[in-house]
Amino acid sequence: MSPLRITYLALAVWGAVHPMYWFLRHMRETGTGLGGLIDAWYVNASTTGLTWDLTIAAIALTVWIIAEVRVRKNWLALVAIPATFCIGVSCGLPLYLFLRTRPVV
Repeated sequence: MSPLRITYLALAVWGAVHPMYWFLRHMRETGTGLGGLIDAWYVNASTTGLTWDLTIAAIALTVWIIAEVRVRKNWLALVAIPATFCIGVSCGLPLYLFLRTRPVV
C-alpha cells in the first residue's frame, strides 16, 4: 500500500475516532444523549453556521462520490456516503479518497 493511501486511511480513522470522543464526552457530561448533542449544534449563530457548513460539504461530497462511482464503477466507494452522514465529513472524505486510490483489478 502506498504512503498516500496509508495517510488517507489514517485520516479516516482519526476522523472517526477523534470527533466521536468529543461527542461522547459532551453527551456524558450533559446527560442529554444524541438529542442534546444535536440541540448544541444550533445553540448560537456560530455553531449553526458550522453545522450548515459541514452539511453542505457532506452533500457536495456525496454528489462527487455518486458522479465518480458511475464513471469509474468503483462500487465499494459508496460506503463513504454512510460514513459521511453517520460519522462525519472528517471520516467520509479521507475514506473516499482511500477507496478511490485503490489499485484497479
